[in-house]
Amino acid sequence: MSGARYDLPEIDDFTRPYWDAAAEGQLLLRRCADCGRAHHYPREFCPFCWADEDRVAWEPASGRATLYTWSVVHRNDLPPFGTRVPYTAAVVDLAEGPRMMTEVVDCPSAALRIGMALRVTFREAADGVRVAVFTPAPDGEA
Repeated sequence: MSGARYDLPEIDDFTRPYWDAAAEGQLLLRRCADCGRAHHYPREFCPFCWADEDRVAWEPASGRATLYTWSVVHRNDLPPFGTRVPYTAAVVDLAEGPRMMTEVVDCPSAALRIGMALRVTFREAADGVRVAVFTPAPDGEA
């Protein structure tokens, strides 16, 4: 597995706005003009009503989420995950509605609670490539 990286996205013309925004510290979603629903991961069509790409647009997300579920990963042989164990793989419910797979950082696993308020932050995965991860929201913030 010399040099393979399993944590880096394949950036193409369609996803470039998403990754450019992440590099600037902004999470983007796609929202359908026909049914009004937001979705994540980015797709060129609406996964709910199948509207074409000309009816689905990028929009900034608030960065707020709640923890839906998580698992603490103690072993992962794929680079570079093995150097980061243990880490918390998670699914969060974004304030805008979509559910997103991610990682919770800066929080001991014993402090995790379903429904806890989270805020997006970004981890640099490679030069110029940042990925969305979540951290506990400041007290009083939902």
